[in-house]
Amino acid sequence: MHESTEIVLADKLQIAGVMAPEERHYGMYSAPVYLAELKVSGRFVAGDLRALAAPETTYLWERAELRLPLADVRGIRRISALRLDGVDHAFAPADGVVGTLSAIAVPLDLSHFDGDAHAFSFDLTLAGTATLHLLPLARVSEAVLSASWRDPSFDGAFLPAERKIGQDGFEAHWQVLDLNRSFGQHWQQDSNSRVDITSAAFGVGLYQPAGIYQQNDRAGKYGILFIALTFIAFFLFEILRNLRVHPVQYLLVGLALTTFYLVLLALSEQIAFGLAYLAAASAVVLLVAGYAAAVLRARRAGLLLGITLALVYALLYGLVISEQYSLLIGALALLCVVGALMYLTRRVDWYAYASATG
Repeated sequence: MHESTEIVLADKLQIAGVMAPEERHYGMYSAPVYLAELKVSGRFVAGDLRALAAPETTYLWERAELRLPLADVRGIRRISALRLDGVDHAFAPADGVVGTLSAIAVPLDLSHFDGDAHAFSFDLTLAGTATLHLLPLARVSEAVLSASWRDPSFDGAFLPAERKIGQDGFEAHWQVLDLNRSFGQHWQQDSNSRVDITSAAFGVGLYQPAGIYQQNDRAGKYGILFIALTFIAFFLFEILRNLRVHPVQYLLVGLALTTFYLVLLALSEQIAFGLAYLAAASAVVLLVAGYAAAVLRARRAGLLLGITLALVYALLYGLVISEQYSLLIGALALLCVVGALMYLTRRVDWYAYASATG
């Protein structure tokens, strides 16, 4: 005799949740965590169970249970009793699953489950990290989530039908029908056949715009470009003022420039990123400008190179902290740099310069 579990979903499901987010810090790293207070309600329709009746199948109604699927039961902080038709039932660990997810369950005797609609409700407190996803396990599923987080990232199989985002946080509303899902209202489940209900999950992530780690990462990605720009500035002084700069001196300047990223990373673990950037950039600008004044034997040249390098680091800071316009700023800045190089070298006789240096 083949045994399986018949999974029957609710007719209506409503979830109202309020997330209380906060940031946990470890050195320069931070991660958003939250405590979500969820109020869950809905109804089952007895007709859905009566429609299962088949002469070749025997249903053990007295061994039925209501299962609540959860991706990680360790996140449960508190859960109230399940109120079904005005009667409270306590949740307990479940032996079975729903689809591919573990669950907690309430044992029910449905041998006398008559009438039409049967309302249920319970409260749930969940602790999690970064994202909260919900499942549309009903014919009509509605969810409302809100939090005092200004940068939500809505993801999953369904986007909110309505959303409001402001300085005080966000509020989003979803509505999903059974017609929108890839699975039906009921299915038979055993060890060899399971429905992937997670494909219909939807929810919100607590996005961190330009955190300290992201800012350091962005600065490093632009590093080669700005080191190259500094070398080009040295090269311009060399050809426009008929000076000679040895490759070893280029190497020392390059080493000085690369220390900026290490110093920035180390300081940003201890102080605010803006102050760390200012301190690291000031140290490198003074170091390179002073060395250039000595190498080029001209204080004015060192001063001009220091000013140029300061402008380069100011531009880099704008690229690092900008959220929406970093690509535009970078593209325009690169265009201006190329244009300036073309203008400054428009009268240079490269053949004569190559012969002189050869």
